[in-house]
Amino acid sequence: MSLTDSSPAQIAQAAAVASRSLAVLSSDARNEALTAVHRALVQSKDLILSANAQDVELASKAAENGELSQSVLKRLDLGKKGKWEDMLQGILDVRDLDDPVGKVTMKTKLDDDLILERRSCPIGVLLIIFEARPEVIANITSLAIKSGNAAILKGGKESTESFKAISTVISKALKSTKVPRASIQLVITRESISDLLALDKYIDLVIPRGSNELVRSVKSQTSIPVLGHADGLCSIYIHADADPSMAVRIIVDAKLNYTAACNSVETLLVDEAVLETTLPQVASSLFEKGVSLRCDKLSKAALRRTLPRNQAAILQDASDTDYDTEFLDLILAIKTIPKTSSPTASVDLATTHINAHSSKHTDAILTSSESIADRFLNHVDSACVFWNTSTRMADGMRFGFGTEVGISTNKIHARGPVGLEGLMIYKYRVRGTGQVAGDYSEDGGRKWKHERLL
Repeated sequence: MSLTDSSPAQIAQAAAVASRSLAVLSSDARNEALTAVHRALVQSKDLILSANAQDVELASKAAENGELSQSVLKRLDLGKKGKWEDMLQGILDVRDLDDPVGKVTMKTKLDDDLILERRSCPIGVLLIIFEARPEVIANITSLAIKSGNAAILKGGKESTESFKAISTVISKALKSTKVPRASIQLVITRESISDLLALDKYIDLVIPRGSNELVRSVKSQTSIPVLGHADGLCSIYIHADADPSMAVRIIVDAKLNYTAACNSVETLLVDEAVLETTLPQVASSLFEKGVSLRCDKLSKAALRRTLPRNQAAILQDASDTDYDTEFLDLILAIKTIPKTSSPTASVDLATTHINAHSSKHTDAILTSSESIADRFLNHVDSACVFWNTSTRMADGMRFGFGTEVGISTNKIHARGPVGLEGLMIYKYRVRGTGQVAGDYSEDGGRKWKHERLL
């Protein structure tokens, strides 16, 4: 890794050259580099957390002045909620995964001594643009090295000191390895981003991690493919037969485990049949944690009848825009799914609402019925669809990917939490013994065998 002030073209060209060397490094060499990075970060914990504390202090003042959102501030603190430990463990988890490079995923005998193979290979050069989240440097470094991709990273100004400290430590660690120096580069100047986004000759994929404004800005400025999501507008649907205690536990986790995360729940859909049974238990638990509830008419009326007077008094009215809002805060919008003639009709109303308002990130259903759950999972058009579990489960580390470069709501290449597999592409190899296309003609030529070997 290198902190660089080279021109954008020089940065991208160096990354392209380095990516070709990195792509053919042995699995052992790449794993040894990750071990070195992990060891160096462990030894430099105090230095890095001290730098991060400087960023947090400045960001806290900016948040107090209204110049920075609380969600960005929460993502910035590397010493909070086990972030440091998770970052380090993510490096080891990625290192210990199977080597994704060179896997044969298809093998076909086209003819005698004419074999076609499809093999996995790195994408090439990744440009990752992110806000806050200093742990992203370690995440991307480990995933890029393991997958054989070069990476150019640009972080937000809120994390400048953290970025510098982490990148310096990683850079020193990589000097003793076989990973080319230009494989991982950290760009400092904001002005270089627009130029980098124009370099589709060298950069193969852009991954923005941050606000929807960032993602939309990146998409509007480049012809390079972009992997990511603009919003994390996640919903949970409480079906009529959901277990009440399970519903409370899951929804509290989905909202409060990490409120500023893109996979926290923002909209709660509730069957009319449980407005006065399950919903009050859920609402009371959320109120105790400081969550504000924005309700439609039916849910508000039901909660006013069932909640203690002090809680009922602070219920808020939901607006139409609340169901299209990623709050990233202690706010939850509630909408009633009205009674229908059948359970399947109810779930269809819920999936219709989700498909109309969701950002296609993560949505969940709480139900005791497998058939109802399957209908929901099949009909909801999102990258992650869950049954009886928290939306917070949508995470690369929890999926066993080691860590992730981000969550994708795209419908091509990679979708959902993107780990090693999402950073691979493939190439076709054909091994022949002198055959040519003209040998295979319809008028008496050789015949294709097309025998699948794998």
